[in-house]
Amino acid sequence: MASEISPWSCILWDVDGTVADASAGILPRITQVLTDLGRTPPGPDELSAWIGPPMLESFQVRGMLSPEEAVDAVARYRELAAREGYAESVALYPGVADLIHAVNAAGVPQATASTKPENQVIAILEHYGLAGCFTSITGASSDADSLDTKATVLAKALERLKEAGVDTSHPVLIGDRHHDVDGATEHDVPVIFVRWGFGTPGEEEGAIAVVDDIDQLRPLLLSEQSEQSDAA
Repeated sequence: MASEISPWSCILWDVDGTVADASAGILPRITQVLTDLGRTPPGPDELSAWIGPPMLESFQVRGMLSPEEAVDAVARYRELAAREGYAESVALYPGVADLIHAVNAAGVPQATASTKPENQVIAILEHYGLAGCFTSITGASSDADSLDTKATVLAKALERLKEAGVDTSHPVLIGDRHHDVDGATEHDVPVIFVRWGFGTPGEEEGAIAVVDDIDQLRPLLLSEQSEQSDAA
């Protein structure tokens, strides 16, 4: 249940566009895969819309590939990512790491709920020394033909938190795309929408709050009393 420390019993984080900006690696990989498959890659502005949804879905819907071609494209994409290193070309958004550490120090359980493959999420969090702040690190399946939606990974994240003895009666998801809002709605989980990611105007519809920077997000997750205690 909610407490004086936080209005939430647990906090779940999307990763791409919310915790980390992996676009420097993601966009060239998409471009290379589409080129190798004989397709004309979209421009940079359109490519940014690929970040957030499941990659298998994006290759089918945005890349105009058949289901079979999309599975092949995802496999090629993940092979490139593994070769380059999952944490390479990935930067954390300003202040996010500090807030994750602060939430952890306050004793509020955290989890990820990302449609990025789980092994990649783990690699990024370990690289930046954040893995220990999370009770559960949950991402999508690493199978190229698996279409794990935000609702799917969120359900898995909540189940893992419950198995760890965490109170999931008042969860909140932090995200940057309409997929986060849509997926969370299926589980009656409220969403705080961050504008520093890859969302476009209107995608925040349905979120309980919208923030432009980490200073606006912090008081929505931690009470003033908790912050004073940390400062002391």
